[in-house]
Amino acid sequence: MILVTGATGFLGSILVRRITDTNQQIIAIKRPSSKIPSFLEGNPLITWVDVDICDYFQVYDNLKNVKQVYHCAAKVSYDPNDSEEMHKVNVEGTENIVNVCLKYDIRLLHVSSIASLGKSKQALINESDVWEYDSRLSNYSVSKYYGEMEVWRGIEEGLNAVIVNPSIILGKDSGIEGSGQIFGLVNKGLGIYPTGSVGLVAVEDVTELMITLMNDDTIRSERYIINGENVTNKELVEKISVLMGKKMPKISANRWLLGVLWRLSMWSSKIFRHKPFITKDSARAAINKMAFSNKKITQLTAHKFKPIDQVLEEIVKHLKSTQSI
Repeated sequence: MILVTGATGFLGSILVRRITDTNQQIIAIKRPSSKIPSFLEGNPLITWVDVDICDYFQVYDNLKNVKQVYHCAAKVSYDPNDSEEMHKVNVEGTENIVNVCLKYDIRLLHVSSIASLGKSKQALINESDVWEYDSRLSNYSVSKYYGEMEVWRGIEEGLNAVIVNPSIILGKDSGIEGSGQIFGLVNKGLGIYPTGSVGLVAVEDVTELMITLMNDDTIRSERYIINGENVTNKELVEKISVLMGKKMPKISANRWLLGVLWRLSMWSSKIFRHKPFITKDSARAAINKMAFSNKKITQLTAHKFKPIDQVLEEIVKHLKSTQSI
């Protein structure tokens, strides 16, 4: 039996659909408040279970007779008010998953993040780069690092596991939230572009490689960066603007300008009691110049990544067809 945590999330739901398309049964874990995506509703191969992964005994009770666990559940936020919850979900929740997988001898595929990787001394960040604590790191980055460390601790204790570190995952089913937020911002007339760069990957690539790695039991105690392409934020915003028929952003948002914006955003959020649209952590992330190597995973699998231009075209076409923009 296969179990997927975070099964209603963007990545988890696409993974569940892909696995059930091969006629395999799945136990899908979700929070009681989570909404099941419409494309998974009524699927007889899926058994939905409400589980708080931060509760060890709930995890323990639901992993019996499971042979494989895809751990996709995570809290992603750059809001400082979410730091405590992120630690509980990303670290303590992962600790519980690891401990129960150890007890039942379950193979684990853990979805970490590029946020848990170290900064490269070379042009591209790879799997051998060492993470070093820095007070300027986001709470999300720190939580994902310590969550991944729980998996490595489990591996030292005999856990059969493999880790993936995806870059920013894109796909039409993400909508305009999370990784799809940039499409909503451009649609509203985003006039600025941050000076940093990012790694991007199609959700189809991530799920395919996750399944490939999981089903090859000879691959253990390894981590793999899953990244399609590296682009500057300027290039990304310009590509989306063209596809949407919007004006190109003309203002380069440097450290100083973003510093002003996140302070205004935090001030506004406190007065009007809403989530800040930009925070200190997200501003720092926007100006980081990051680029990631996918050499290790491509040498192992010979996988051909979907071109990001094609991914962006599909997303914008879908958003227009559903009148999301």
